[in-house]
Amino acid sequence: MDLIKPDININFVGKMKTAVFISWVLILIGVGSFIYHKGPNWGVEFVGGTEVHVKFAKDIKPDDIRGALNSAGYPAESLQQLGLPQDNEYLVRFSHELVPFEKIQEFRGRLEGIFESVVGKNGANILRIDYIGPKVGRELIQKAIISVVLGWIVILLYLMIRFEFEFALGAVIAIIHDIFITIGAISLLNKEFTLTIVAAILTVIGYSVNDTIVIFDRIRENLKKVTKVGFRQLVNESVNQTLSRTTLTVVTVFLVLVALFLLGGSVIHDFAFTLIVGVVTGTYSSIFIASAFVVYWKYKKGVLT
Repeated sequence: MDLIKPDININFVGKMKTAVFISWVLILIGVGSFIYHKGPNWGVEFVGGTEVHVKFAKDIKPDDIRGALNSAGYPAESLQQLGLPQDNEYLVRFSHELVPFEKIQEFRGRLEGIFESVVGKNGANILRIDYIGPKVGRELIQKAIISVVLGWIVILLYLMIRFEFEFALGAVIAIIHDIFITIGAISLLNKEFTLTIVAAILTVIGYSVNDTIVIFDRIRENLKKVTKVGFRQLVNESVNQTLSRTTLTVVTVFLVLVALFLLGGSVIHDFAFTLIVGVVTGTYSSIFIASAFVVYWKYKKGVLT
């Protein structure tokens, strides 16, 4: 199925410098957000503590929840609204020092009384309570970082075997680019960085490298068949030849993710958001960042003039 005419000839290579500049701007915005928020908004899995997911039967303001908790002697470390405003769902995090593990059930009963004092009897439903100790949280941070770095290394080794070194390095740089922009978007909205987000980022890595391989495969095929055109033109033709497939894939995946984001509920909301940003960024980087790096490498090596 060709959504785009096979003979289309968009000058992607000519726009690569502009695209790289835009990428740097987006990355710097993300870094600025990290500095402003003093690092990621770590979820309870990483910092330890008690996390309570509560759904209210009617509209309630975050300040009212905070006020009730403070008055009862249970100040919240963070309070985040989940899903859409009309869902009336909140994620409340408490310090592990405030709520010991052995008193979780007692704490649940007190919370129900506190919430009902604000919204009335049976007006609050505690959906779940998670407790993680600080030691486990630190271990999970280390394992999350290791999993992402190992993913980069394995992908680099695989692509070095399948393609030339510059292609492999270009793909890894594109993946790093995607991760930086995706995490930057999460930071801008001050969303919690949880294990679910880590899973979404690993999924983005897989999507990005798959999209990049499709373009690199076409470049390699054209290198064997076409000898009368320069490398820049060959890259341009390769990207244009795969554009229909790329567009069909990203549109299909994007529509599914938007449906999950809007209709999937609060549990999957942040996961879908991360994938939406990652899929768009991954498609963009496959065309502009990975291919741009290969062109730049060839130029530096004297293959291009």
